[in-house]
Amino acid sequence: MPAPPRYKLFGVYVSQPVFEALETHLHEEAGVVDLETYFDSTADSVPEGDPGGDVTATLLTDIVENFAPLYDDAAFAAAGDVDPNSFVLTHLAAPPQTVANARERFQAAATIQETDQREVHTAILAAYFETDP
Repeated sequence: MPAPPRYKLFGVYVSQPVFEALETHLHEEAGVVDLETYFDSTADSVPEGDPGGDVTATLLTDIVENFAPLYDDAAFAAAGDVDPNSFVLTHLAAPPQTVANARERFQAAATIQETDQREVHTAILAAYFETDP
């Protein structure tokens, strides 16, 4: 019997306002009460059908599919002004290929912007949620 399909976890560093927007989104869409502890940070995957996993899979798929316009709308300079010690590590779950595509896009954006992943994660997700970085 084959193993049930699983989502791969993808760690992102975001500013506190972006984390709060993400947490609100997951609470409204999946009933997730505490995003900080929702996904086991020692695990590398969660089963498909997990409510938070399904919501973040949809979110990450949407980000990958709309990366170019989100990149154009991203406030990279504002993300660069975020205190480096205030970024929050959180996890998203999505199909393995979506995670690979997201990693590629975030890395390319970091190279183009000549910055680190924290600022790129924050700027892109802030653009997605239409919030300040």
